[in-house]
Amino acid sequence: MPMDDFKHYTVMLNEAVDALECKDGKVYIDCTLGGGGHSELILKRISPNGRLIAFDIDDEAIAHSKERLKDYKNITVIKSSYTNIKQELAKLGIDKITGGVILDLGASYHQLTKAERGFSFSKNAPLDMRFDMESNFSAYDLINGYKEEDLVRIFSEYGEERFSKRIAKKIVEIRSKKKIETTVELAELIVNATPRIKSSVHPATRVFQAVRIEVNQELKNVNNVLHDILDLLEVGGIISVLSFHSLEDRIVKQFFKYESQQCRCNDMICKCTPPRLKIVNKKPILASQEEIKENPPSRSAKLRIARCIF
Repeated sequence: MPMDDFKHYTVMLNEAVDALECKDGKVYIDCTLGGGGHSELILKRISPNGRLIAFDIDDEAIAHSKERLKDYKNITVIKSSYTNIKQELAKLGIDKITGGVILDLGASYHQLTKAERGFSFSKNAPLDMRFDMESNFSAYDLINGYKEEDLVRIFSEYGEERFSKRIAKKIVEIRSKKKIETTVELAELIVNATPRIKSSVHPATRVFQAVRIEVNQELKNVNNVLHDILDLLEVGGIISVLSFHSLEDRIVKQFFKYESQQCRCNDMICKCTPPRLKIVNKKPILASQEEIKENPPSRSAKLRIARCIF
């Protein structure tokens, strides 16, 4: 695949990498290689003796980034989810991350806009929405298989969709006659199931977000990997996390807050070990106005940074 065919804007490139305070000779992890933007800047700062391990599950992203980063000899690209970080680093004989970890939770422009991936309701495609194309569970399985009450739950929790019950009821009604197979079918169903409201946001936006999150277990994975990263970080190591919607950001914020508290047991006599993290920025760092003009989706990005202290 030609490099020009893979479009990916690296959000808050300098801010997210600056946060890592990159040093030559240390080990760094890019949990979400994507287009390779963050990885390339890390490599420039840690060469020649530093080491970067980068994870991704998207074959096209890996192919693009390997070509982009071919001149660097100190990067190892692993085709695996960041959820397997402990096992994969163990295979490499790495028991501690000495430098830091960057976790960019945004789906790439390439993934979201490539028609056959089924993420966008503006392009007719099979209901898919898998980041990992080897996964055996897709949006089709969710929409046509989940119980009505489960559809209501995920639309409400992950999409914050106020018409969740109406939409779920309509899905169950339609699929009882014929399976719902395409993005356009689902989007039209949502439009027909909800009242006309003057808004710049398409009526299907929240439901599509919710389905994508559920299909890929995004929130569960974020929570799990934060715990794994903290177990692997050496004292002084840094976690730099970019999130793109409030649900992800809330998980990161709550994790950082909990692990930075002096007391986490709430007993009369505290038995807690010392806090493991120190929060670097109390409030999230946001993209600059210049970046938002260049790449409008950057406006939803929030960067939170913490340092391992125990």
